[in-house]
Amino acid sequence: MPGGTIGSRPAFDAATVQRHHRSGAWDATTVADHVRRNAVRNPRGWAFRAPDRSLTWREYDEFSTRLAGAFVELGLPRGAVLGVLLTGGSLVHVVYLAAQKAGAVTLGMGPRAGDQEVARLLDRTSCGWLLTRPEHRGRDAGALRDSVRERGSRVDRHVLADLDEHGLHLRLNGVPAPLPGLERAESLIAGRALGADELFFLNSTSGTTGLSKCVTATMNTRKYFGALATEAAELAPDDVFLSVLPAPYGFGLWSAHFVPAMLGATTVLCADFDAPEAIGLIERERVTVLAAVTSQFIMMLNSPALAAADLTSLRVLFTGGEPVRAEHAAEFEHRAGATVLQFYGSNEAGPLSVTRLADPPGKRLDTVGRPIAGQHIRLFDADGNDVTANGGPGQCAGRGPGITPGYYRDDAANAELFRADGWLLTGDLATIDESGYLTVAGRTADLIIRGGQNISAIEVEAEVAGHPRVAQVAALGVPDPVLGERVCAVVVTRDGADLDVAELRAYLTDRGVSKHCWPERVVLRQELPLGTGGKLDKQRLRAELSQDR
Repeated sequence: MPGGTIGSRPAFDAATVQRHHRSGAWDATTVADHVRRNAVRNPRGWAFRAPDRSLTWREYDEFSTRLAGAFVELGLPRGAVLGVLLTGGSLVHVVYLAAQKAGAVTLGMGPRAGDQEVARLLDRTSCGWLLTRPEHRGRDAGALRDSVRERGSRVDRHVLADLDEHGLHLRLNGVPAPLPGLERAESLIAGRALGADELFFLNSTSGTTGLSKCVTATMNTRKYFGALATEAAELAPDDVFLSVLPAPYGFGLWSAHFVPAMLGATTVLCADFDAPEAIGLIERERVTVLAAVTSQFIMMLNSPALAAADLTSLRVLFTGGEPVRAEHAAEFEHRAGATVLQFYGSNEAGPLSVTRLADPPGKRLDTVGRPIAGQHIRLFDADGNDVTANGGPGQCAGRGPGITPGYYRDDAANAELFRADGWLLTGDLATIDESGYLTVAGRTADLIIRGGQNISAIEVEAEVAGHPRVAQVAALGVPDPVLGERVCAVVVTRDGADLDVAELRAYLTDRGVSKHCWPERVVLRQELPLGTGGKLDKQRLRAELSQDR
């Protein structure tokens, strides 16, 4: 089974690395190589158009090099984990690239992560370095750091970074830390940069198996999207990308950090997603390729701004991260004039199938496309038998150059993620039709998919159960026309009295629980339904809630 390590050791075994290099799926080039090439060929071309500061390719290359040099001067060891908690903008990509150049592994945390989750992730990765802006989502970063420390996490070094029209500013534990000049920075980082086959990134996820964990990635597993996306959407260097996704996750990484750099194309960014703002950016920046999860493009469909905007530049929407309803995709195509494409996969599996411009409209809208040739797919029934030849249904599993090395320091979760024969289990039930197109029919894991984010029902239940008035709780997703699902907590209280959303959220806020784990609906019950084996019967509970609507 694959296993992730850090430092100078490879994340994959030598045989796997050699096999994927021989096939041409992987190569030795890094993101830094692509950015440096773009800085030489097109120094004044825009790398990013962003709310904090727009950067040319030369500025992107030079700022990231100087920041990497500063990391070395501040004592960041090669192979160390750097925790990064940032909202969107150019800064997040400068930091990611600087960490790569300095030889550090980035722990990319979702911008909406609560203090408890931040502490847990820093703990899990033995990370003593945290980088934030001076304010994070309107809150003083010092208060955030202190809260994380109070929860038992070691934050020895808190780096405050800011990027604006005057430059890049840095402080370490409150003390200004000047950036070295370009020549000195290059000398400081010589020989330290991470290679394409080394572990370079950890991102938090609920994955397919329960509580928060860290997905490991090499640059080659993330670069693998490049050729696939280019072929599927006929991408070119003159395309203009708008990525409205959180940067640390797989979709955000390939659509903003990797593929545009590989092409030399411009990427438009926003600090936080806002539907009218995104529509305005498409019109103003003449965006040609939009990357958004399903709930985001549905919010754009529901925005009055869409009807008045000139979206004639837009030709492709890449979406996914959650089920894409054919009628929503068709409506977006009709109203925006862009073709809707999607990769099917996950942070762990990478891309498993893709829809293409060349696909017939029915197949493109009603399926998740044909399996990618280099990424092998199998369907397994409940007994573990391979039912691929029969077209399923079965749990979809993958194997190939886009697959994660595994979860970081989590043998138990890896044992559930990978079969003994090395196939990665997605937790999704799927079928393959006679033409080779894949359709996702459901999922096996106890997950709620809200706005493209996997939320562990187990984690929600564990947090809500800690409330002193909660006797029993079941968390499940309830259908939502925009977000796909919302989090619902069905609760039995100890005193039989009401427990409303406001009281529950106040408790979870005090606990530092991430907002994605907050129930948006609370349903009170005298008791929870049990199945014949004495376990909670969630299928029956879902049916009861459906009748109550």
